[in-house]
Amino acid sequence: MRRRSATPVDREDLFRLSRSIDDVLDNLRDFSRELELYRPPDVRSFLPLLHVIGGALDALHDSVRSLADGPDAIVDAARRSDHAASAVRREFELAIARALDRASDEGALRERELLRRLDVVGLRLGEAADALGDGGLKRVS
Repeated sequence: MRRRSATPVDREDLFRLSRSIDDVLDNLRDFSRELELYRPPDVRSFLPLLHVIGGALDALHDSVRSLADGPDAIVDAARRSDHAASAVRREFELAIARALDRASDEGALRERELLRRLDVVGLRLGEAADALGDGGLKRVS
């Protein structure tokens, strides 16, 4: 009996996934650095968005674990991960609206810049989910 070894998704999709995860980590690192640099007046304003990002990271983690479960599981998990990444954008928009309500506040510009960095994290999480979903779809029979 001959056995063939193949990755659960194409190499190109795995590369896209790894690049997106690297971008997520880079932007989280930059957020942390900029938080220290900009010193916004109230860091608690970031907690709702960070909480949603944590959920999206958990969903991406589950998606990556689904690689061992076959193409259908990958596609389903990637869909859930993409949905969680979209929630980051919705929470970002709410956070921006709250910051704009305080636009006369000196820290509003600092907060907006930091919120934008977290929005980019959500975008990269969506790209990672797309890479997994695309890779899974190519293998679905």
